[in-house]
Order: sequence, then structure tokens, then C-alpha cells
Amino acid sequence: LHAAHIPGMLRSAVLATVAVSASAFTTPALFTRTSTRAAVSRGPSMQLYQEGVLQGLGVDAIPGTDRPKNLDGTLVGDIGFDPLGFSNWLDLRWAREAEIKHGRVAMLAATGMIVQDVYKFPGVQQTFGDASMMKLHNVAVGQGAMQQLFLWITVLETLTGIPAIIQTLKGSERQPGDFGFDPLGCGANPEQLARRQLVELKNGRLAMIATAGMLHHFFITGKGPIQLITG
Repeated sequence: LHAAHIPGMLRSAVLATVAVSASAFTTPALFTRTSTRAAVSRGPSMQLYQEGVLQGLGVDAIPGTDRPKNLDGTLVGDIGFDPLGFSNWLDLRWAREAEIKHGRVAMLAATGMIVQDVYKFPGVQQTFGDASMMKLHNVAVGQGAMQQLFLWITVLETLTGIPAIIQTLKGSERQPGDFGFDPLGCGANPEQLARRQLVELKNGRLAMIATAGMLHHFFITGKGPIQLITG
């Protein structure tokens, strides 16, 4: 890759990333709420909060306030927390699909940020040197590796993600985040599946916060998560 081409590629990558990021927070007409209960009518009936002692409707995230009318405790992980009122105008199926997807990506990202501080996979050292975190990202963009990743993720999302969410929004039995991928049979037992759905959601939420924290630590100190702990 010629050095003179790198600035242009970087600008293109940044613009593409901004466009995709913006679309993630844009709600097309197809994704807006059409009814108050349609978005949550097919979710699991048990929240498994405190091992099922309290159900979704028995949990108030903000004491002393009225529970949002569209958060009826049906969705996994619903504790009535919506101070900005998104559930009043946003189709909760679309919101849950986005939350699960971002959580899964964040769990992979958090794992990668930790692993790169303790282990180098074969070939990484020769290709990217000692770069890590955002420095590794910048090197990968300069070499064209990130553009390839962006291309194939776009193809995958176009072929699977978009048709799946459209199917859900049209009223099919598909649950948000369900792509029929279960090689270990984790969903064979419905009761265990409900518990695992809650675990995935909570771990995804935690990973989104953790990823943001590790990135900001790197911006301030220039160290990865393990390097920051060990000094």
C-alpha cells in the first residue's frame, strides 16, 4: 500500500464509520412504535430477577416514579428504567435487537482488549508490531485490514441482520437477537434459556460500559487494561 494513499483511505474509513454510527441511532419509519404492546407480546414471562423472587413488574428502577407504560416486565432484563421515554415512541423489538447486537460486539471487543495485553497470536507481531488498542486500529486501517473487516461485516449484516429484523418487525415469531445459531444446544431447555438470555443481556450491558472505560483509559494513559492494572 503506497504511503500517499493512506490519508485518503483514512478519511474514507472515518466517513464510512461515522455514517454507520449515525444510522445506528437513526430510527426509520419502519422501526417506530405502532402499538403499545406489540413489541413485548412474545417475550419470556419470567424476568428471573433475584432468581425469580421478583418479576419484571415488581421491580422499579427509579423508586418513587411511575413505571413507563410500555415496559410491562415482559422483555428480558426489563426493570422499568427509561428516564428519557424512548419506549414511548420506539419499537422495543428494534431497540432490543440493537441492544443485543451492540452487547455481543462489546463482549468480543472487551475480550480482545484484555487478551492483546497478555498474548500475541501467531503472525500478529510480524504484521502489526507492538501496536495495541487504538494504535493497533490505526495501523490496521493504514494497511487496509480494517477496510476488509468493514466490507465483510457489511455483507454479513446485509444478508442476515437486515432481513432478520424486518422479519421480526413484520410480526413473525422470531425473537430479537435470535439467528438460530446454537451449536451447543443452550436453548434446548426453555427455563434455562430464559436465564441465559438475561445473563447475556447483563453481560452485554456491562461489556459496553467496560469497553468505553478501557478505551478512555488508553486515551489518557496510553496503556491497555492489563498494563494499567500491573503498572
